[in-house]
This record gives sequence, C-alpha cells and structure tokens, in this order.
Amino acid sequence: MMRTRHLLPKLAVTLLVVIGFGLVFLDARITATFSDKMWELPAKVYARPLELYVGAALSPYDLEYELSVGGYRGVRAVAAPGQFSRYGDRVDVYTRGFPFADGKESARRVRLDFRHGRITDLSAGGKRVDLMRLDPVQIGGIYPQHGEDRILVRLQEVPETLRDGLLAVEDKQFYSHWGFSIRGIVRAAFSNLRSGQVVAGGSTITQQLVKNYYLTPERTVLRKITELIMAVLLELHFDKPMILESYLNEVYLGQEGPRAIHGFALASRHYFDTPLDQLGLHQQALLIGMIKGPSLYNPLRNPERARERRNTVLAVMAAEGVISQEHATVASAMPLGINRENHIQNSFPAFLDLVRRQLREDYRDEDLTTRGLSIFTSFDPRLQRLLERSNRTVMDRLDPEGGLQSAAVVTRFDNGEVAALVGGRKARFSGFNRALDARRPAGSLLKPAIYLAALEDSGHYNLATVLSDTPLTVGGKYDEPWTPRNFDRQPHGDVLLYRALANSYNLATARLGMELGIDRVADTLARLGVAQGVPRVPALMLGAGEYSPMSMAAMYQSIAAGGFRTPLRSIRDVVDAQGESLKRYPLEYNSTVSPQAVRLLHFALQAVVREGTGKAVYDYLPQDFSVAGKTGTTNDGRDSWFAGFSGDLLAVTWIGRDDNAGTGLTGSTGALKLWGHFMANASRLPMSYNMPDGMSAQWVNVENGYLTGANCPNSLMLPFIEGSEPRQHANCSGRRPGGGPRDWFERLFGGR
Repeated sequence: MMRTRHLLPKLAVTLLVVIGFGLVFLDARITATFSDKMWELPAKVYARPLELYVGAALSPYDLEYELSVGGYRGVRAVAAPGQFSRYGDRVDVYTRGFPFADGKESARRVRLDFRHGRITDLSAGGKRVDLMRLDPVQIGGIYPQHGEDRILVRLQEVPETLRDGLLAVEDKQFYSHWGFSIRGIVRAAFSNLRSGQVVAGGSTITQQLVKNYYLTPERTVLRKITELIMAVLLELHFDKPMILESYLNEVYLGQEGPRAIHGFALASRHYFDTPLDQLGLHQQALLIGMIKGPSLYNPLRNPERARERRNTVLAVMAAEGVISQEHATVASAMPLGINRENHIQNSFPAFLDLVRRQLREDYRDEDLTTRGLSIFTSFDPRLQRLLERSNRTVMDRLDPEGGLQSAAVVTRFDNGEVAALVGGRKARFSGFNRALDARRPAGSLLKPAIYLAALEDSGHYNLATVLSDTPLTVGGKYDEPWTPRNFDRQPHGDVLLYRALANSYNLATARLGMELGIDRVADTLARLGVAQGVPRVPALMLGAGEYSPMSMAAMYQSIAAGGFRTPLRSIRDVVDAQGESLKRYPLEYNSTVSPQAVRLLHFALQAVVREGTGKAVYDYLPQDFSVAGKTGTTNDGRDSWFAGFSGDLLAVTWIGRDDNAGTGLTGSTGALKLWGHFMANASRLPMSYNMPDGMSAQWVNVENGYLTGANCPNSLMLPFIEGSEPRQHANCSGRRPGGGPRDWFERLFGGR
C-alpha cells in the first residue's frame, strides 16, 4: 500500500510530462506547417491560348469546339462569363478573362463573324477588337505522389450562399466554438437517428481540416482525441477566416483515376466545367452535400442519390435562413447540371509526358508539385483532335484486329513548337510513349541527310548529277559484307540525283553515301539535330540505327525551316502562383547547313510526292496543294514511316509492332496514309518555293542531266546553285510533248 501511494504521484508527473511534450509537439507541427500546406499546389498545364483577330484562319465550328473543351456553355443568348451562342457564321462569346504573364485579358462579351473559314469581323461593345486571347484550356497538371489536386481560391471569391450553406450544414457554431463543439456532436447524433440518414456530422470544420491535413482516416479513440487537441491549437494560432478558407480549398470532393479532387474551386470545374463564382444555387448545394460521402453522392455514378442529398442540403439552407424557401423549391427542381463531356483534362498523356520531361531540365519535382506553377504550352486542341481522329480512322482501316501500333508528332516548323502528339494507337491511354521512346531504324527517312550532304558540295553535286543505281558490296574481307538491294530488287542504271531520292533508290543512295563517307553523313545528321543512335556503319545509308518519331521530327524540322536548327519545345512560359513569369522559352535557332542546298533538297522532296514513292499523298490532298515529304520502310516491313511538311505544319508518322514483327506495310501503304489523312484536314497553307540569292533555274535533259532548251524532248526545269549548273549541252530538235507528271516543275517556277 505504501509503495502504491508513492508510485501514483510519480506516474501522474510522468503522464503530465508526456502530455506536455505531446502538446508541444502537436503545437509545433501546426505552427510550422499549416501556412505551407495552404499553398501546396500542383502545377497546372495549359494549352496555347487561342488568338482571335480579323483574318485568322478559323471556322465557327473550330471556335465552338475550342469553347466547348474550355468549359464554355452553349446558350440561346449570352449573359454571363463562360457562355457562347452560335447562329450560322456568327458567334457571340462572353469570355472569362485570364491573368496572362504579359498582361490580363479582361472578361467581356465579343461578337465574331466568319466567312470561308476565316474571321471577318471581331467586336466588343460595338467597337472593333484588333487582337484578343481566350483563356487557355487546362489540359492537365503535375501532381505530387499522393495525387492531390486543387485550385486555390480566396474566401472573398467564394459565393456567400455557398459559405453560409456550408456552415449551416457542417458547422453552425463555427464562429463561436474553440475548435470542437460538444453540443454539435450530441445534436448531430440525435439528428441522424431521427432522420434515418446522415444529414449532419459531429466534427467541426476545424476538426475536419485537421484530419485532412495531418491525420489518417482511421476511426480510433486516440486519433479522435489527437484531432480534438490539434483543432483547439489551430484555433489558438489562426483566425476563423483563414481556417474556413483553408477548408474550402482542402475538402475532399471526389476522385478521377489517380487524381484526387480537393476544394470547391476544383470540384466546380471538374463536375460542372464552371468557375466557382458562376455556380448556380442547385450546384452549390450538390457540392456541399458531397462532403459527407464523395463516392456515395458522386453525381456521375449515383445521380439519384446525389439529387436526394442535394435537396436535403437545400432544405437545411432554407431552414437556417441562408436562402428563401422559394429559392430552395426552384433549386430542388433543377437538373443536376453535370458536364458529362469533361474529358479534356489529363486526356493527353503523351504530350504531358513531353512537358514533364522538358520541365525537369529546369525544375525539381518538388517545385512542380507544390508551388502552384502555371505551365503554358504550345499544345493545340484543334490539331490534337484532328490527329487523334486520323490516327483512329486510318489504323482501324489498316488493321481492324488491333495488332499494329502508331505514333505521330506535329510541329509548327517556323518556331519549333510541338502542337500535337500521339504516343500509341489508343491516344488517350497512358503507358509506353512511342513518340518519344520507341527506338527503331528509320529506313529511307534518313536519305535526305545524305543528299543534303552531297548538295552542300556544289562543286561536285547538283540535282542533275548522274548517279549509278547498280549493285555494290561493301566490306567482306574482315567483316560481314554489306550488299544492299532496291525495294523492287532491280537496278535502274544511271539516274539523276533528284530522281534517285524521289524514287528512294537504295543502290544509288548507298553509292552516294559511301562516296561522301560515313563520317560526313553522320555529321550532317548531327547538324540537322540527330546525334543519338547513329551507328557509323555502311548500313547507316539506308537508315540503320535507333530513332524515335520525335528525333525524326527534329531532323525534318531543320530541313523544313530552311536549314535553321530549332530545338523542339512544348513549353512557352512558366508562371508562379503570384502571376510572375519565372522562365520563358524563347525561340532559338542556329543556321547549321547551307540554305541554298536545303532549297534544292526541298525541291527533291516535292518530287517524292509528285512522281516518286510518296505520290499517294495526292489521294488525300488537292493537286494544287504543294507539300514535301519522304517515305521510309525498314527490313521486312517492320517499320512504316512518313515525314513531310506543308507551308504551316510538319508531321512525322510511324506504324509498327511492339514486338518488332513485320507489318506487311511500306512507308507509302502505311504511315503515309496517316500523314495524308491528317494534313488534308489540318494544314491550311501549301508549301511555297522561292529560291534565295545565288540560285537560278535551268532546263536540263532528264536522261543525262545536260543543259537543254524549254521545247526539247525529255526536258524539265531544275533549280541550281549558281556555278553548279551542268557544263554539257544537249542538242535537240522538235517540241517536247505537253502534260505529264513533270508539269508541276514548270508551274513551280512559272515556266509555262
């Protein structure tokens, strides 16, 4: 007994010390991290803003699509931000405005008139608008490992009815209690028993916030006691408005795959595609009602249950005087108002993968997942939609069984921006990104680098240089001999250089490449932007190595841009949570090859699609729409490639199998179809051909490459770097017959 009497005080002191240390620990945890947690925001990734101006190539149908994916609502007559109406070739839009890094675009009502696929008039308030930008579409985010997503909102930006309705349902004594409410717990228990359903909770908003920020969801006495203590400590250090604002931004309101929806602002966008301050009363009540069970009352999965819960919340709001009974009755009769077509965000995994990789060159993962950065990209929703449609249509025709895979990259070659990307046959599914990571031989897609290397040596080569397309064997004494063959297994004798490329003759190309030297060809590839995966072996001349569609896009980007190497980029600007620009990604370019030689190559690549292996392009395009391109096929038809460009877009397409088995396709019967289908719908500007200074056009004989006359048989017009023209002259008599596939050469130069 005596021992017990002495032991009890010691135990009491020990318990008090433990409790004291626990309180100090919990207090330090709250004061050190609460403010930081309020600002833990993932990065938001935006598409390019749509620029509107008179003359812009845009149809009312295209604008309607952009507005729809941006969450704008089609109505009869626009009256509020986020609405639009279309009447034939006229569209009225009430824009939302947007805080761009270079200036704020204010919300306003604008009217657009269209004709023949272009904007003909743009006005606001009866005054002409020279240029404006729509708020960009958020296409995704970069989230921390726990997957939480939120949009930060200030307390004053939250509708008053939503704030008061939340307190009426969740915590009526919020402004009077110290973090917990015994009366609230008891009353909630009786209310739930009386109604037979959960209409109120025992935890205060402060307790719920503590649980979400710091604790696990397990239901134990110890956790509940810890929650209560931390709620009191939180109330001691922070005022009520800050706690309420934090709750509004933190409360869990649903799940989209691995992405957790936190806060009313993000939930408003997710379920209704509408900013929080534009929600109707019926929508506000629906979100408040979801707090008790985001899955149970999910309006997408359980619409009837969500409707009942919403109406219960409206009844509570009316009973507490937040709204009138009349407003509650009207709101209860409203449909749920859910946007079931909200599939734009996080639906483009291949492009977002590219964005993440390029961001990580400049930012830590922690910065990307907690600092609330806004990432403005070059992503074009219209081009992406067209690319996905072409990918689906063509692949279903080529392979209904689904064994083939595909990838495609689309750029605006004047600035190096990637505008659209698909990483597989199922473009909206994440996984292996073939556009970036598939490493395959490129076949004849590498041949333009060989011909460019030759054309840069204008003292020895021009488009009319005669090449020998005859059998050859390289090596064999100490290594395995390399004996290339033509696709048709036939040699073609002497052919002009441009025709060897147009018809993708392997023997002529291999001879030319070996004459130039492997190192010289590899150097040209590096100057065009392809330095990785290039083997220094003779088979390089026919596409040996490992190349991704993105690396081929980089190569053809340099070619299309006239020899100016421009790094491919997906990011335009990075802005912090306060709207300050952190890093811009300006246009960079270097002149790496001869501009005159590149223009000669452009001519030869136009010949590819006019009379060579790529002429099936004009099964899709109008005959007067000039483009340039190149087919590519690897051994046994394992890879089907096509790369080409018009006056505004460049695209590289690939079709193959993940197991590297044969496809039964060539470049022209596979990837060309995907390229042609897309470009026919997407490109609006044909390629033009203007010779720079130091070049001229001459008539030559197509059989031997000699200079000849305009009216001579077998004559055609070719461009030359001045001083590189053929020295021999062909004598001729009679007139050259008209018509035929080479008339496009003359039209190109105005020769007829």
